[in-house]
Amino acid sequence: MPDDLQQPSAPSKIKTVAIVSKPGRPDLAQVLPPLCQRLKDHGYNIVMDHESAAYYPGQAAISREEFATISPGLALVLGGDGTLLSASRAVASAGTLILGVNLGTLGFLTEVQLPGLYPALDAIEKGEYVVDSRSMLSCSLIRDGSTLAAHVALNDVVVSKSAIARLNSFQLFVDAEFVSNYKADGLILASPTGSTAYSLGAGGPILKPDVQAFVITPVSAHGLTHRPLVVRDTVVIEIRVNTADEQAYLSLDGQVGMPVQNGDRVICVKAEHPAKLLRFEKTFFEVLSTKLKWGER
Repeated sequence: MPDDLQQPSAPSKIKTVAIVSKPGRPDLAQVLPPLCQRLKDHGYNIVMDHESAAYYPGQAAISREEFATISPGLALVLGGDGTLLSASRAVASAGTLILGVNLGTLGFLTEVQLPGLYPALDAIEKGEYVVDSRSMLSCSLIRDGSTLAAHVALNDVVVSKSAIARLNSFQLFVDAEFVSNYKADGLILASPTGSTAYSLGAGGPILKPDVQAFVITPVSAHGLTHRPLVVRDTVVIEIRVNTADEQAYLSLDGQVGMPVQNGDRVICVKAEHPAKLLRFEKTFFEVLSTKLKWGER
């Protein structure tokens, strides 16, 4: 068994299942009714986000941000990787197991295809699954000594220029030690999971999910010697933003974002709670081979 996976010791005792769905998928109107009936027949309580309830009239809905207060044992994510990223931020603090069902295209994180959903549920009830524990980033935006916002991210934290701004200037510190000045379109702080996302497209390395490290990748840096930097995930990473009169933007997983001003500080550490993704058969390298078309043995 791959060393980044943990085998559960007993069959699942999950009582509450949260359903998270990708919006704009009318086929879910046919998927959700039999799925919910199957879950109810097996004794599960069901909670849904508003996106799911739109395809299942009569079912009460709550916001994804409220899921952690309910502490569901399992989150069923019906969508693509973007939907799974959103669900992970919502339920990781509750220790919820996350099963991604791929309704998208690439599907790096959503391993199960729709025809495999019911067999996957059967396997979960028998305890025949592994838990892939994925480190997350905890990020704070500091302005004039006050914390304006604090969020977690499964993939990455990005500080970048706005669409029409010139190159921004960033100072990077690791454990309060100055690393470098960057003039660049942006800086990406990626988890091992996020190393296969935006960071990879910007020239960063791929990290195996169990590697205890983060990647710092500059985007279009104005300096030929600036290269991606790998650091241990126990460090404190700080970005000091020098935008002058230009604009910059902070985004998390490409989904949560806010403007950044001159003099702001972005501080990131390893989050207290990991995202617990369920796996059944494929190893990380098999996923890479399939999704990146690395070829067959």
